[in-house]
Amino acid sequence: MEALNRPQAQARADDIYAFRRELARVESVLSLSDSQREAITDYHREQLQQLQQSHDVDLVEGAKRLSLGMQVVSFIGAWALAASVFFFFQQYWGLLGTVWQVAVLVAAPLLTLALVVAIAKRDGQARYFAKIAAMISFACFVINIALLGQMFNFSPSPGALAVYAVYAALLAYALGVKLLLAVAILALFAFIGAQSATYSGTYWLSVGEHPEHFILPTLVLFFLPSVISQARFEGFASIYRVLSLTALCVVILVLANWGRASYLPWEHNTIEGVYQLLGFAVSAGAIGLGVKRGWAPVVATGNVFFFLFLYTKFFDWWWNWLPKSLFFLLLGLTALLALVVFSRLRKLAGAGV
Repeated sequence: MEALNRPQAQARADDIYAFRRELARVESVLSLSDSQREAITDYHREQLQQLQQSHDVDLVEGAKRLSLGMQVVSFIGAWALAASVFFFFQQYWGLLGTVWQVAVLVAAPLLTLALVVAIAKRDGQARYFAKIAAMISFACFVINIALLGQMFNFSPSPGALAVYAVYAALLAYALGVKLLLAVAILALFAFIGAQSATYSGTYWLSVGEHPEHFILPTLVLFFLPSVISQARFEGFASIYRVLSLTALCVVILVLANWGRASYLPWEHNTIEGVYQLLGFAVSAGAIGLGVKRGWAPVVATGNVFFFLFLYTKFFDWWWNWLPKSLFFLLLGLTALLALVVFSRLRKLAGAGV
């Protein structure tokens, strides 16, 4: 059997069951001898056994629902334990001497990282516990950097954000933890924006005053999965694209309503108008690109922001002089019109099938 990761193995098992169901439906037009049917059944049984042993795939719907529940529980457990570690440090930190404080800070991320490695070597359902250990390790790492900086009076620096991003990304790719990848991406956004602000003469903690610093990193990370394949990691490409598109559209939305935050040397009203048009163009372009490439999460995100930009303009144009009932009627009719357009596009997309 070819080398597969767990999502690919699960998809392979699902394909086998889908094949069985479809074969049962077409028995009236397709005749298989008993020997052929038995050969196919034996082959699939062997494949499913190998997938179960090597990747712990779910072979029944009940097991899939339990796996989803385990993912939710592991997510909640990871956050709860990470918060527990944080408040434990906060409660007892002052009782320790400086030497013990440094020792604990250095040992905590190393010990939790060793725990991650030990659990990750186990097969099967241990991956859920490894992800929890990874979240705790990341929490300990962040506490380590933050408290060491306070103890030795280091000046706050955007470099810490880069370190957080690297450590979170390493854990995310090693264990397939989507949440840590999202944390890494957000930390990287913040680092690049803060560093850009520093180069332009702005104090890095004031980077939010000029959101344009975040435009370049969002564009780079949106297209990164198209340059560096994320096929081996389930959902990673969507996280890159959705987070990047969301951050880009939020920046544009802020500048479309707060033109004085821009570096552009124009009148505030002109800057806001430009960014309003850019917001429509970006969100509509994301919808078109998502439909063309089959990126459903990108299409959904583009839809959300397209109508957010549209409703923002409706508010600017009509809120103060239209009756509220008529204003919301226009919003509802716009949504119905969008449904009609999307249904036509959906039919055209499926016409060639």
